[in-house]
Order: sequence, then structure tokens, then C-alpha cells
Amino acid sequence: MTTPSHDPDQQPPGSKPERSIEDVMWQRVGRRRDRVHSQVQQARSGRHLVPTWLMATVLGLILLGWLYIIFFD
Repeated sequence: MTTPSHDPDQQPPGSKPERSIEDVMWQRVGRRRDRVHSQVQQARSGRHLVPTWLMATVLGLILLGWLYIIFFD
């Protein structure tokens, strides 16, 4: 019988170790953090298609319209 050239709890030389669940989860967290960071940087660059004040005005008009319909119809 031959003896292995490595310890039983270690990977044999030249083989890739399997990823653990913790490694997969930390990589997922890192990718999400990078994605959120890039989205924040894009938002800070100021390349908005519709200005915020215009969106707020439209939302206010929609809410006022609903209130008008609810109370006066």
C-alpha cells in the first residue's frame, strides 16, 4: 500500500481547494458592496435625466389630485 505524500487534512499538491460556504458568502458580499459603491458614485456624478425637484413636483401634483378627488367628488 502506498502512503500519501500529504497530510490527510490538507489538499494534495497541484489541486485547487474547494471553496467553503463562508468564502462564497464573503465573495457575494464583496461583489454587492462593489456594485453599491459604483451606483453611489454614478449618482454623485450628477448625470440625472430628470431633476429631483421636477420629480418632487410631479409627485406633489399627483397627491394633490388624489386628495381633490377624494374630498370633492
